[in-house]
Amino acid sequence: MTQSEGKPRVVLGVSGGIAAYKACELLRRLTESGHDVRPVPTASALRFVGAPTWAALSGHPVATEVWESVEDVPHVRIGKEADLVVVAPATADLLARAAHGLAGDLLTNTLLTARCPVVFAPAMHTEMWEHPATRENVATLRRRGALVIEPATGRLTGVDTGKGRLPDPDEIYAVCRRVLARGGSTADLAGRHVVVSAGGTREPLDPVRFLGNRSSGKQGYALAATAAARGARVTLVAANSALPGPAGVDVVPVGTALELRDAVRAAAGDADAVVMAAAVADFRPAVYAAGKIKKQDGGAEPEPLALVRNPDILAELAAARPRPGQVVAGFAAETDDVLAHGRAKLASKGCDLLVVNEVGERRTFGAEENEAVVLGADGSETPVPHGPKEALADTIWDLVAKRFPE
Repeated sequence: MTQSEGKPRVVLGVSGGIAAYKACELLRRLTESGHDVRPVPTASALRFVGAPTWAALSGHPVATEVWESVEDVPHVRIGKEADLVVVAPATADLLARAAHGLAGDLLTNTLLTARCPVVFAPAMHTEMWEHPATRENVATLRRRGALVIEPATGRLTGVDTGKGRLPDPDEIYAVCRRVLARGGSTADLAGRHVVVSAGGTREPLDPVRFLGNRSSGKQGYALAATAAARGARVTLVAANSALPGPAGVDVVPVGTALELRDAVRAAAGDADAVVMAAAVADFRPAVYAAGKIKKQDGGAEPEPLALVRNPDILAELAAARPRPGQVVAGFAAETDDVLAHGRAKLASKGCDLLVVNEVGERRTFGAEENEAVVLGADGSETPVPHGPKEALADTIWDLVAKRFPE
């Protein structure tokens, strides 16, 4: 495996599914971002995309069997030298062979010899994904430390639609980048179910107007994506966000604060952690107008708008945790005296962690970066300097993971 100087070494395994053509785009994203990528397709994969394509895109020779170039012992060397192995698509057959340690071709030999993080991106029909044998194979791989991304829901082969679609190559690339950035620490949240809320709720005034806020949902989506990249099963309750769902994340779309409350409570029943990053409206109109509210003739001022309080979802979750040891974290967006207000809010909410940040019209909302202080109920303070929202998300998960019961 010829390595370009200083480039992370990635093995791209490709198994024999129709989604193999999408792996070409993943290969392109990896090589163009400075990774040295060695494609290792199975013989079945070459029936969908030929060896010249993989060789041309990667700059590496392509082999499927251990009998090729045996003088270089590729079935051992490729896996041992890799910084990351990603298999996309990973068919039901490939997952079964990997879970049982079979070594019938170069890819399965590489998986056995790899001592780096391994990521599987499954793709198959819904019935195959839901079959007990596949579910057990996936559980086995996750228990051993592999990261198995949840497949996407959408159009499958033919006219079928359901869960089993290969996640978008850009999303798989984002997972690979996050895994490499963590220096080999991959699945520390494996076996955990986490719930994240994101976005901003909207409280309707009439059929065309609403009370809302400036939240884009980017911080909540970063929390969901980083948790999935660390092996967690993630439920993302997303309020009015146009962002694409992160790979391997179950997205539950909601609109209002009451809808978000119901969705989070439903998902939190078996969750190890709940992180409330959504900007939830404190108030909603007392009356919803069935028709569009019109301007008064003669220039008269409108009637005052009566508001009622929305429930305090974070405080409710912290007070009535359905699972012993469940960790609850929230966000506090403040415009002044940030830490003082944050400490008071932490005490009143009763949560384990509170992420406090200063917000404004041109700060945080819609931005790619954030800075905050994470306050702990134990009196701890963890400042997170200005940087990517993913970095803040990883710090939050580090602090959440420390609070899990043994």
